Amino acid sequence: MISLIKPFNRFEWMIAMRYLRSKRSDGGISSMTWISFIGISLAVFALIATLAVRTGFRTEFVGTILGANAHASIYNSSYVNADGVITSGFTNYDQTKINLENIDGIISVLPVVKGQVMASANGRNQGVEVIGQTLIDIKKLPLIMVPELSFGSIDSFGKGIAVGSGIARSLGLKVGDILTLVSPDGVKTAFGTSPRISGFEVVYIFQVGRYDIDNTRIYMPLDDAQIYFNREGRIDEFEIIVNEPERIDNFKIPLLSSMPSSALIWTWRDANGGFLNALQMEDNIMFIILSILVLIATMNIVSGLIMLVKNKNHDIGILRTMGLTEGSVLRIFFICGAFTGIIGTFLALGLGCTFVIYLDPIFNFINFISGGGVWTAEKYLLSNLPAELRMQDVLKACSLSLGLTFIITYFPARRAARLNPVAALRYD
Repeated sequence: MISLIKPFNRFEWMIAMRYLRSKRSDGGISSMTWISFIGISLAVFALIATLAVRTGFRTEFVGTILGANAHASIYNSSYVNADGVITSGFTNYDQTKINLENIDGIISVLPVVKGQVMASANGRNQGVEVIGQTLIDIKKLPLIMVPELSFGSIDSFGKGIAVGSGIARSLGLKVGDILTLVSPDGVKTAFGTSPRISGFEVVYIFQVGRYDIDNTRIYMPLDDAQIYFNREGRIDEFEIIVNEPERIDNFKIPLLSSMPSSALIWTWRDANGGFLNALQMEDNIMFIILSILVLIATMNIVSGLIMLVKNKNHDIGILRTMGLTEGSVLRIFFICGAFTGIIGTFLALGLGCTFVIYLDPIFNFINFISGGGVWTAEKYLLSNLPAELRMQDVLKACSLSLGLTFIITYFPARRAARLNPVAALRYD
């Protein structure tokens, strides 16, 4: 009689490994084991790679937002001034800027003037948004300052305006051209308000890679914008840059506490919340679909394990008559199934991490052998395919695979353990 005390002892592992290595002619399932092994590896590999690429695209998208925009904007609701005129914006903004910059976590406070006008050049017209900022402040937006994608010199900003690449393309503009801006809110006369028509030299053309910026945005020196939009002595908004953009909601109360009660705040999450929610929903759906693939792969283990139990009925009967308990038999067959899932998961972990790390060379090779067109940096405005390998994504994929493996393997292993040894020997 064999007395086994410790679970998962050497004897149980020896029998389990012998069953895994045995050939079909000996009642083994080596071919089914390989199929299960490969299936789990490919499924988990696809899950890790997909999660990494999705995370990379989200990071790239958020980086584009934060690189070309402030993290939050503080504006004032309309109010009646001392002269009884309905107005908006902020006066005495220099002192307010200092107060906001003293808040912990605030990197920069950018006073801006905004307005929508009609841009005209070369017989073409287009509606644009004009943002008035100082040269120092515009340099704090990193994606506006990318020299590889820009034309002209931003240092000449005080002498002219900066135009998005989409506007320049639509209106046929180049550096040095004159762009005419027409504002309906112009000079106030006894006969009403006449449109303001002014020409500005294009000194800088920038490209961010987002349609809503490149095709709509023009930057104008703050002093010129105040005159052009009748904002002498005041600004429309304060744009805020913080040290932790992902925690922008935590800055709302401190910022509003330093402002008048009529002030309101609009963050980058508020502006892009719909798109971010859509990305999150897509990520969740993609995870569910790939989880189903992992489940299907683990079901192969069940098929192989059921075949193994059926082929090893006689062996189970002998082991039980030798003194093995139901628990020992259960653990033996549990090891047979779980071992395949564990090895397949760790192989997928290595393949997935390697794939993500060397994603660009792999896609360049695929692009080369296919004759191009698979990935074109100019088309997608990305120098490389974004992918970000996060520990939580890796742990999520591995935990899913191992969890499903352990759960599914338990049931055929329990069936083997509950097999009547007398019936098993009689069956043989």
